[in-house]
Order: sequence, then structure tokens, then C-alpha cells
Amino acid sequence: MMSMDLNSDMGESYGVYKLGCDEESMPYVTSINVACGFHASDPSNMLKTIRLAKKYGVAIGAHPSFPDLVGFGRRIMACSSEEIKADVIYQIGALWALCKTEGLTLQHVKVHGGLYNAAAKDIVVATAIAEAIKAVDSSLYMLCLGNSLMVTAAQNVGVKYVEEAFADRAYTNQGTLVSRKQPGAVIHDVDIVARRVLSMVKEKSVKSIEGIDIPISAQTICVHGDTPGAVGMIKAIREKLEQNDIKLAAFGR
Repeated sequence: MMSMDLNSDMGESYGVYKLGCDEESMPYVTSINVACGFHASDPSNMLKTIRLAKKYGVAIGAHPSFPDLVGFGRRIMACSSEEIKADVIYQIGALWALCKTEGLTLQHVKVHGGLYNAAAKDIVVATAIAEAIKAVDSSLYMLCLGNSLMVTAAQNVGVKYVEEAFADRAYTNQGTLVSRKQPGAVIHDVDIVARRVLSMVKEKSVKSIEGIDIPISAQTICVHGDTPGAVGMIKAIREKLEQNDIKLAAFGR
């Protein structure tokens, strides 16, 4: 039976401010990416999130970003390779320590927002991330945008990796994500999203925002936890995949 990992960004609440629907979504995903304090979250919310993951048997990954709380990590910052490497190591370490207190281990690292978008197009940024992951723990997977320079960096550095596709984001003809500043960058129709994911998994392709079929190589599918209607979207994706004999399972297990 074909299998697929379904991941979501979680733990993005901050202090008394709630973002996302972690508890409602957690039973339906197989892996989560936990914000590590640089774009969202705080130690208490990080701990709460990994305890939820423990309750539901969900695999855990670190979700490091540029140090950009105000911009939710979605702005690209002019950081040097050494700064990026140190920032990523620091954030992985914070989540690793919290996981250790709960008897949990990390499965992967997926960088967030602006850092992710920069790494997909800039081999220097992607290499700094890969080197940071390898420096912390060579058993960790690096989540990479499919067919991007992140994959090249992971291969060059020698870290384990999986390629990722996005359920609720539009793609360009080049296979990159459409900027959130452009209309149609985020897809909100649940039925369309579920059908797109099935095509990604079974046909290994997806239609670009201009209607061109582009190849997709993915071992994990992401649904953004802060997308309006994310819970319903995650449920619909899971149901569509299971109806088509695709097993949902974390890629690291």
C-alpha cells in the first residue's frame, strides 16, 4: 500500500495570543512542525504542543525561522550563513531539550516562512541550514521543497531529507510557491485542495497557477495550520487519501 506523511505547522500561539487549531487538527496529521520562538511560540506553548503530539502519537519536527516575531518569520532577512546556522542550531536545541523532558525524540527539521523561501532559491542559505541540522543530529531529516536547491544542499552536505509539497499553496510554472503577496497564492476551497493532494500523491504532478501540469516529488504534504478552515481541510485530505488506499504514516517511522 502506498503511504504518505501529512504535516502541519503547530505551536504558533504566543503567550495569551492563540493561533491555529492545534488540538483539533492533531488527530488527523502524522507529523508536526513546532515553532521554536523566533517567529512564534514560547517555551510554554512549545511544551504544550509536544505533549499533544505525545498524546496522539504524532511525529515531531523543529520549525526554525529568521528572528522575526513581528513579521511572523515571513520576511527574508539579510543574515549571514554563520548567523543562519547558529539560529537554526539554537532553535533545534530548544525544542530538543523540551522533547527530552517528555521522553520524546525529534524526527525532522523544517524551516519556516522567509527562511524556507530563501533556501529554496539560494544554495548558500540552504547549505547553512543543512549544516546546522547535521551538526546537531545526523539522524534528523531535513524537509525540502520538492525539486529545489534545498534538496541539492541536503545531498551535498549528506543529511537525510524528504521532499515536501503544499496542499493549500499555489505553484508557479517553475515549481516554486507563488508569493503570498499575489492573488490566489493560498487555496481555500477544501474540495480543490483534496483533489490536488491526490494528484500530487498518485500522479506526482500538480497544476500551476497558470494551469500547467508540473512534476511533484513528495514524501510529505503540508497544510498550514493558520490557514482559515485548516481543520476541515486536513480532514478532507486524509479522507480523500484513505479512500484511494493511501496509508497516512510519518515518513521517519
